[in-house]
Order: sequence, then C-alpha cells, then structure tokens
Amino acid sequence: MRISTSASTSRQPNDDATQPTPLSQLIGRSRYVVLVAVVAVLLVAISLFLIGTISALVSLWDAWVSIGQGDFDTAELTVGFLELVSVMLKAVVFYIIGVGLYSLFIAPLNLTVALGVETLNDLEAKVVSVVIVILGVTFLEHFISWVQPLETLMFGGAMALVVGSLVLFQRYNHQAKEDQKHSAPDVHARAQKALFQEDEEEHVIQPEDVAGRERK
Repeated sequence: MRISTSASTSRQPNDDATQPTPLSQLIGRSRYVVLVAVVAVLLVAISLFLIGTISALVSLWDAWVSIGQGDFDTAELTVGFLELVSVMLKAVVFYIIGVGLYSLFIAPLNLTVALGVETLNDLEAKVVSVVIVILGVTFLEHFISWVQPLETLMFGGAMALVVGSLVLFQRYNHQAKEDQKHSAPDVHARAQKALFQEDEEEHVIQPEDVAGRERK
C-alpha cells in the first residue's frame, strides 16, 4: 500500500505538468473557425456541380437539335463540351479544398486519405494539379477554335510559363514533404492522434522528435 501511494504521488506532478494551459486550449479550439470556410467552399462546389449539370443538359439538347437540322459542326460542339469539363474541374477544386480543410483542421476523413490529402502540402499539390488540367483544357478550347492563330500561340506560350512554374512549385512541395518524413516521420501522426482522438490541444515534444530534427 505504501508503494502504491508513493507511486501515485510521484506521478501526480508529471500529470499536472502535462495539463494544457487555458490559452493553448483556446488557440487549439480556434481551429473550428475554419468550418465557416469549409461550408462556404462546399456551397460553391455544389453550385458549380449543379450549374455544370444544367449546362450539360442544355448543351446536349442544343447539340441534338443542331444535328437534327443538319448542322454537324463538331468543333463548336467539342468546345462547348470542353467548357463543361472546365466548370466541373473548377467544382472539383473547391470540393477538394473544402474536404481538405475539414480533414486538416476539424477531423480526419478516410476520403482525404484515399485522395492523398493528409497535409497542407498535399492539399496545395492536389489543387495545383487540377489547376494545371483546367489550364490545359482552356488551351485546348482555343486550339480547337483556331480563330486567331497568333493570339493562340501567344496564349499557349504564356500558359506554358504558368504551368512550368506550377510544376516547379509542386516539385518543391514534394521534396519538402519527403525531407519532413525523413527528419521526423512520426511527429505528424502523433500530433494528429493527440488532437483528433485524445482531444489534446497542446503538443508535447518527445525526445525522438528532437532527435529527428538533429538528424535533419
């Protein structure tokens, strides 16, 4: 009995030392303000999906009416359908941002893990990837139309510079993520577990975390 009492008293200071401060709890709880952005972005995504769906139905109707009248201008139809693809991709961008922010700040989702969005760098990379696809679709629209070849060429050159910059940005983000994994591979996982599962706002620095930074 005497041993258990001394053990409990010896553990008590450590338990008190690990109690988070009220300020750290307040700052940790402030992450729920991201819900405002999540709701707004998801509403934009839903609206774009609905607009794209309605536009697709209207475009299909107009296409079949034109075909019935003997108008087989496939270039114009293709450009119209590519515009629909662009709208849907923009909706996907907002959707990824919404669910990504929710998973990063509020609670982790299996959806984001399946999409490969587990960090802010992952979210940025996914958004940049979709933006690059949107730029490619936009250039394809101009290329198929081929109304003003010189302006199309200038537009393609400017787009190539933008896409090249985005690709370099993606590469830098990927390299930074890999360096973080090698320096301290378990820090991110432990922090997520403590925040989302154990409801602990304040991060406790473990000895292996310091060792990981020294290895970097």
